[in-house]
Amino acid sequence: MKIEQFNFSAKKAIVRVDFNVPLDENGNVTDETRIVGAMPTLKKILSDGGSIIMMSHMGKPKGKPNPSLSLKQIVSVVSKHLGREVSFAPDCQNATSEVQALKPGDALLLENLRFYPEEEGKPVGVEKGTPEYDEAAAAMKISQKEFAKKLASYADCYVMDAFGTAHRKHASTAVIDEYFDKDHRMLGLLMEKEVQAVDNILGNIKRPFTAIMGGSKVSTKIGIIDNLLGKVDNLILCGGMTYTFAKAMGGEVGNSICEEDKLDVALEVIRKAKENNVNLVLGTDCIAADSFSNDAATQVCMANAIPEGWEGLDAGPETRKAFAAAIRGAKTILWNGPAGVFEFDNFTGGSKAIADAIAEATQAGAFSLIGGGDSVACINKFGMADKVSYISTGGGALLEAIEGKILPGVAAIEA
Repeated sequence: MKIEQFNFSAKKAIVRVDFNVPLDENGNVTDETRIVGAMPTLKKILSDGGSIIMMSHMGKPKGKPNPSLSLKQIVSVVSKHLGREVSFAPDCQNATSEVQALKPGDALLLENLRFYPEEEGKPVGVEKGTPEYDEAAAAMKISQKEFAKKLASYADCYVMDAFGTAHRKHASTAVIDEYFDKDHRMLGLLMEKEVQAVDNILGNIKRPFTAIMGGSKVSTKIGIIDNLLGKVDNLILCGGMTYTFAKAMGGEVGNSICEEDKLDVALEVIRKAKENNVNLVLGTDCIAADSFSNDAATQVCMANAIPEGWEGLDAGPETRKAFAAAIRGAKTILWNGPAGVFEFDNFTGGSKAIADAIAEATQAGAFSLIGGGDSVACINKFGMADKVSYISTGGGALLEAIEGKILPGVAAIEA
């Protein structure tokens, strides 16, 4: 069922949202992007005359209640964006009375789903690879179904609108669907946009296609890099992984982050890029610092000749020019991961150069997709969210989709 075609009048809708937002030490939301992203779906339900039951996780409480990860802390922010007071159920599995009290137009937020281990469906406190674990896992599978069944009992229909968790086979994302028929389960408006954005990147490629992959480790991105090498025209690899590639090619990287056990993987990426006629753009120079600090002393040096005691924290001036050149002429652009330690104001230059080039290409007609927490944080930090085509709310889910994997949270709706 398409959400646009569904009439929620007098219906209770349970909506899996992604309210896993960052909080400061006082429990205040520091980035409201994911909450804002859920609003079109929630407001559509309310405007039809339905009521909403929002469910989400926050952080990794490991199956136990944790006050610092309570969703109660975000009720006021959700209320502000929804334009009405949101009620709160302090126990997601014992919320029948709060649900029964809902009238058309009302909104309820359930407590953190991950306060129950059944949400993730993983046994707690049992060592993996043992007979006890296998036994506990089988029991947990049954418990997970019961957990999902209880959540489903609260509502007449189910809406999956949490792209950030669509790659997880959790109770609230890929098991609850079993308790609603095809006419009463659907993707939310945000999910539809996310799925369409991925399709624009992989299924409707306008060339040249430039992908920018940042981050500290080659190991966490190798799957997506492999998949992209068969699709892109230009592949920019930046951030901390720069120094693994530099070391693999015989360079000296000082104290820079480097995966010594992935040097062969880096060389294989270089070989595959040549084999696929992909223009692989690696950092040639960098901004090196004498400590991991915003106030560290800095120098520009070659990425493969960093002095001992120094570490590369940002792309250098020549590298920024090379990155921009590979981006400006592109018609399809994917950016995941910054070019440096953008959290430090003195090391944002490389990431800003990428953002500027993407904005320029987008204005010239390119489709640009920004995904992953750090890249989104970059764009927001630079105040450039309106200069790109689409900002994805999903980190791991986006990467797995681009890697070519089936997302359980999407597949379950479409089954």
